[in-house]
Amino acid sequence: MQHRKLNNLISKWVTRSIFVLICINIGFWPSISEAYPIFAQQGYENPREATGRIVCANCHLAKKSVDLEVPQSVLPNTVFEAVVKIPYDLQVKQVLANGKKGSINVGAVLILPEGFELAPSDRIPPEIKEKIENLFFEPYSSNKKNILVIGPIPGKKYSEIVFPILSPDPATDKEAHYLKYPIHVGGNRGRGQIYPNGNKSNNTVYNASVTGKIEKILRKEKGGGYEIKINDLSDGHEVIDIIPPGPELIISEGESVKIDQPLTNNPNVGGFGQTDAEIVLQDPLRIQGLLLFFVSIILAQIFLVLKKKQFEKVQLAEMNF
Repeated sequence: MQHRKLNNLISKWVTRSIFVLICINIGFWPSISEAYPIFAQQGYENPREATGRIVCANCHLAKKSVDLEVPQSVLPNTVFEAVVKIPYDLQVKQVLANGKKGSINVGAVLILPEGFELAPSDRIPPEIKEKIENLFFEPYSSNKKNILVIGPIPGKKYSEIVFPILSPDPATDKEAHYLKYPIHVGGNRGRGQIYPNGNKSNNTVYNASVTGKIEKILRKEKGGGYEIKINDLSDGHEVIDIIPPGPELIISEGESVKIDQPLTNNPNVGGFGQTDAEIVLQDPLRIQGLLLFFVSIILAQIFLVLKKKQFEKVQLAEMNF
């Protein structure tokens, strides 16, 4: 009897736990599913296509600027900063998944040369740690540690993101060489306009699916958004275009519209940008050789001046004699 009661208690506890997890998942899944760069990580083995285009541009259609600052050259096995700047107007608000307005998030993908990777926490200098604060960087995948992603994170606080990078050492890594390497970066602010499956988000323009006359505009009470009933001129049947919450209508009942004509404004205030930079993995022996060359030049100049002074003194002595 006691054993049966215990089983019932365990069964009820498990059922309640599952129910709570489902509720949490339902509550938080919309924001997670729309988060970047998870879409790129799930859908693309490599975030940079053969054309040089970074795949984030497939969902973030608006073009914006992004800046990348890296040292001109670095020594092997050293930690340096790669600073990604994602500028935007901090006063603007973006349309959220529920149609309300909220703060803009940012994200970035940094594509480093093979051998370069995220610096271990015990190698990061204190001055760089202060700039990083609580940011969490992760490799794009288990076999692409040279590609780093971050986001979404609050744009107001992190419109400038500092990546701590560890350079390779050719002495221990036979794949690394003392050469000039390209670095690619993509940075976005705000939500995308298209999901990877091709569906539109509520952060874009919605167009008429047919040419005809708008018979009725119904505002959906549950969840928000609109149903636009259009009388198709081609065959007279009624077509319903669904507008999710977020975009604002720019048409009215009784108005005639053409196919692909915008029915809403464009609520998007964000966008995506990419840029490139170059960095040199510098051989310390080259620097030492360069310094020795400069020292030899300076010494040669000094000896030349001293020799000239000595020659002038000899000439002066001969003239006096």
